[in-house]
Amino acid sequence: KEIRTALIEADVALPVIKDFLASIREKAIGQEVLESLTPGHMMVKVVNDELELLLGEGTAGLTISPKPPTVILMAGLQGSGKTTTCGKLARLLKKDGKNCLLVPADVYRPAAIEQLNILGRDLEIDVFQAGDEKNPVEICKKAVRQAERDVKGIVILDTAGRQQVDEELMQELRQIRDAVEPHETLFVADSMMGQQAAE
Repeated sequence: KEIRTALIEADVALPVIKDFLASIREKAIGQEVLESLTPGHMMVKVVNDELELLLGEGTAGLTISPKPPTVILMAGLQGSGKTTTCGKLARLLKKDGKNCLLVPADVYRPAAIEQLNILGRDLEIDVFQAGDEKNPVEICKKAVRQAERDVKGIVILDTAGRQQVDEELMQELRQIRDAVEPHETLFVADSMMGQQAAE
């Protein structure tokens, strides 16, 4: 009952909770308790193992194209940390020996362009300069072409954040996707967003 309540309070979908609890019940009933553990500790272990299974074990690596550049499209709601995550990802890839190009395609929040330029300067990572171009699709296409010319291994596209379901911005994101055919699309979300992330 406590587990169910905690999951409901964490905004986990009811069908997921039902399946999760059924799986725990199935694994916990009739299982031998190890001598060194109390039944309570054993239950904690079963719950932990099921959580790992539900959330996914291990880590998934990025798909890196054998023919550069690898294009990574960053998407998410407004204020979820996409621009900062672009910098963190570029830093991680740089440590791994990759040559990155950061692309400020969020033309609706001028501070995003400045923020990405500051991150690029501080991390010593190139940032695409769009000049007078204000069309995010064109910015992304030009950035990928520049990365091909300059032999950049990774292009990270920082797109505009969406407010809930904004059809116009969702269409823009589809146009960017269709224009540059990213190898990876990473969704950046606030951990407190709950089931709303699925929308």
